[in-house]
Amino acid sequence: MTDYLNKETYNFYLPENLIATTPNYDRDKCKLMTMNIETGKIEHKFFYDIIYYLKKDDILVLNDSKVIPARIYAKKKTGGIVEILLLQKINSDENFWECLIKGKNIKEKDILFLDYDNIEAIIEKDNISTKLIRFSKPINSEILNNIGNIPLPPYIIQNRKKRGESEYNDKDKEFYQNIYAKNEGSIASPTSGLHFTNELLNKIKNIGIEICYITLHVGFSTFNPLKEDNLKNHIMHEEKFIIEKATADLIKESKKIGRRIVACGTTVARVLESEFENKDFKRLKGATNIFIYPPYKFKCIDALITNFHTPHSTLLAMVSAFAGYDNIMNAYKTAIENNYRFFSYGDAMFMY
Repeated sequence: MTDYLNKETYNFYLPENLIATTPNYDRDKCKLMTMNIETGKIEHKFFYDIIYYLKKDDILVLNDSKVIPARIYAKKKTGGIVEILLLQKINSDENFWECLIKGKNIKEKDILFLDYDNIEAIIEKDNISTKLIRFSKPINSEILNNIGNIPLPPYIIQNRKKRGESEYNDKDKEFYQNIYAKNEGSIASPTSGLHFTNELLNKIKNIGIEICYITLHVGFSTFNPLKEDNLKNHIMHEEKFIIEKATADLIKESKKIGRRIVACGTTVARVLESEFENKDFKRLKGATNIFIYPPYKFKCIDALITNFHTPHSTLLAMVSAFAGYDNIMNAYKTAIENNYRFFSYGDAMFMY
């Protein structure tokens, strides 16, 4: 019997050459695996074929969060380089941020120096995994656009280095962002949406599908792997969300009459499953740390667009809950046999 609480249940062997290190420049021409979660039937298509699997009157829900250039660099008094990843503002204060830091011997009260506008960064509190930093000037969009880098996932950078490629591609700034992204705040892209083009979205609308948006700012939890042997002991980092009232009303009414809710990405799924209860939404704004794994029963979404996820990830546990663990393991085995590209810049899957 499968132990759904065991971290090793969500492990598989992935050949390194299948880890996508570059974007799909023709966004909707990536591979698409479709899977009927009732029968387990798999088909191999291209992403633009998704219009044949979506149904008239479906509700397609997208996450319109925009990735900020959250990776910045500073120097210690000794001259050593420190990498800072901005996670989120504390109480909407642009001077005060929760951060991840990569650098040696960084401790509370240390002062770091940004090579821009004489900005200093004081380590106010060390929370072990994260640190609270107060900057001497507001770290706003203008400053980040001058000094920040797109926060690509570590495995992309590591694999690029192994292949002798540069850490950042000229196209990353454009292609690590969804075309409909508008609300700044994510430190990782909701990558299931990377495959959409304006042309494809227009085709989807033209066949009678309504498109609506939620905002979930993707944070630390997305790339924080399972570390505890028992999933019950894994702590999820909170991520802020907003559900517009029009979106909430559309989803509520659609559920009542049996219209299918199609979530684009695990970020959308997390928000809807976190807040939809008893045919209504508990909140339209807040933060969620929901962790979904088998045998969770979904209350809101009926179909899911997603990419292929990393071993030992909370995302793999979530899709196993949605489609069935055996279905997912078979799908991943099939994807490897058919040379699908994995992870953020990889190919897509539609489960219905």
